[in-house]
Amino acid sequence: MIPVETLLTFFAASILLGLAPGPDNIFVLAQSAMHGRSAGIVVMLGLCTGLIVHSIAVALGVAVIFQTSAVAFSFLKYIGAGYLLYLAWQAFRSSVGRIPSKPDGEVSRWKLYRRGIIMNITNPKVSIFFLAFLPQFADPSRGLISLQLLILGGLFILATILVFGGIALLAGTLGQWANRSYRVQKILNKVAGTVFLGLALKLATTQR
Repeated sequence: MIPVETLLTFFAASILLGLAPGPDNIFVLAQSAMHGRSAGIVVMLGLCTGLIVHSIAVALGVAVIFQTSAVAFSFLKYIGAGYLLYLAWQAFRSSVGRIPSKPDGEVSRWKLYRRGIIMNITNPKVSIFFLAFLPQFADPSRGLISLQLLILGGLFILATILVFGGIALLAGTLGQWANRSYRVQKILNKVAGTVFLGLALKLATTQR
C-alpha cells in the first residue's frame, strides 16, 4: 500500500493547494462573510461532496489507463504536466482583489449545499486537476491503483475540509485581513505557483 511518507507529502501538498487563492476557497470565504460561518461550512460540505464524485471517476478511469496502455499513460502524464504548468503560470501572474463583505440576504442551507456540489461537479478543471495530481502519488507495484487513488482522494478531501472549514470559521477576520493585505495574497499566489511547478516536473518524470 502507499508508504506513510508519500501520504504525508501528498497531504502537505493538498493543504498548500487548499490555502492557495482559488475559486473554491474564495467562494467559501465570500459566503461565510456574507451569510455567516455556518453558511461557509455548508458550502464547504457541498464542494467536498463534489470531490467524492471526482475521486471515484478518476480512480476508475486512471486505473484502467495504468493497467492497459503505456501510450495512454504517457499521453495522460504529459497532458497533466502541461495543465499543472498552466496553473503555475496562472498563479504567478494572478492579480489580487477584494472579497465582497456585504450581506445580500438570507440563503437556505440546502441551496448553499447544492450550490457547492454543482459548482464543483460542473467544473471540468477539477477532474483534470485530479487526473494530473493524484496518479503521481500512486504506484502500480503497491497494489490496486483504483484503491490507492480513492485513498488519496479521501485524504485530499480531508485536507479540503480542514482548510476550507478553517476559512469558514475565520471568515470575518480573514476576509478583512485578505482585503487589506495585498502582499499576503501575492505571497500565496507565488507559493501556489511554485507548488504547481514542482508537481508538473514530478509528473513529467514519473514512470509507469
